[in-house]
Amino acid sequence: MENYENKIGIKSWAEADRPREKLSGQGRRALTDAELIAILIGSGSRNETAVELSKRILHHYENDLNKLGKASISELSKFKGIGEAKAISIIAALEIGRRRNDTESQAPDYINSSRDGYNIMRRHLMDLNHEEFWIILLGRSQKVLGKELISKGGLASTVCDPKIIFHAALQYQASGIILVHNHPSGNLKPSQEDILLTKKLSAAGRMLDISVFDHLIITDNGYTSLGDAEMM
Repeated sequence: MENYENKIGIKSWAEADRPREKLSGQGRRALTDAELIAILIGSGSRNETAVELSKRILHHYENDLNKLGKASISELSKFKGIGEAKAISIIAALEIGRRRNDTESQAPDYINSSRDGYNIMRRHLMDLNHEEFWIILLGRSQKVLGKELISKGGLASTVCDPKIIFHAALQYQASGIILVHNHPSGNLKPSQEDILLTKKLSAAGRMLDISVFDHLIITDNGYTSLGDAEMM
């Protein structure tokens, strides 16, 4: 194994090989993922450069930026050389990249398909390590009036209170709602509990003249519509 004492710091590299200088001279696309993260980190330690530290972090997450994007501040801070401030910088930069990707396709003002509902909610539910339950509130012609977070839960489930759901719908004077929650496990198949809850809320909505149009299950790899699958 190479002795740390024989390693060369970034300042001693050829100028074209330093991440900041490389970005300035060759453009952002010339940099590797590790070099981009090294710019965020700013500095390494006496034992390794910022690029080497970045490579170590990426290796831990199988060189997958999506997996790195799910890391928490405490998880990143476990790497020697990464304090809270550096961890926050990494998380913030990856979140900006994710939001930029989301804005490339603007969320619709009206819901005409399950895909429209997915496009509205995916930015809120991707990259989460816990379940969240939301509703999209709709007016006439299925115009989007708003969206509300109903509850947060653990890795496998979250509690959903019908009273909170329909209280929000009544406040918005909504004529319909779409139920939405995520599966952090990545499993797109609705559970029996998901199906039973959907039927229960649909029945309650009919009593209040508030239609439950769909129930979307969102993962990092796509979504399932219980409405499209005729499970309502």
